[in-house]
Amino acid sequence: MSRTVHDFTTDIPVWKPYVTPLDLAEASTEQLEALKVTPSNNKVSDYVLVLAHDVETLKHRTPLFNAVMYNRDGLSRAEREIGAVGASIVNRCIYCAAVHASRYNQLTKDEDVIAAIFANGVDAQIGPRLKAILTFAVKLSKCPSEANADDMAALVEVGLGKDEILDLILSVSLFGWANRLMHTLGEPVSA
Repeated sequence: MSRTVHDFTTDIPVWKPYVTPLDLAEASTEQLEALKVTPSNNKVSDYVLVLAHDVETLKHRTPLFNAVMYNRDGLSRAEREIGAVGASIVNRCIYCAAVHASRYNQLTKDEDVIAAIFANGVDAQIGPRLKAILTFAVKLSKCPSEANADDMAALVEVGLGKDEILDLILSVSLFGWANRLMHTLGEPVSA
């Protein structure tokens, strides 16, 4: 029997939807068309199959997700993952935090940063660039209007360019939405 996962982890739990995912054998032509572009371009998750019940939303959501998280210019993939992790921690989205923490670890071949973040949040002892990214992601997720010019200056001070700051804002904002979808449409359970 599976149980709901409540603690942050890099072991990716199973996401159990509350809504029955679309059965591909019963999908309409429009649903199949919307499913052609998945976030990772290699499989269709239950989450995406749930979103396929609303074709118009899925048609726009997936290309947006791919553009924000997999764009080759600007902020590195690993640093975008830190933005996603920061937002997911604030929003207590255990599943998204696990997926993107694990992705960070895979990209960097380093598990120390995520372990420090899960143990200490914004007080984690990590490099100054990652700390500035995490701090901004957390602050933007807690109360967007409190992220101000001083926070932007802190990002510039550690070497982020304007394009990288915009990528960070997009990543954090995307996960503000994604976390809420994950919470309301299902829950993380042990495998």
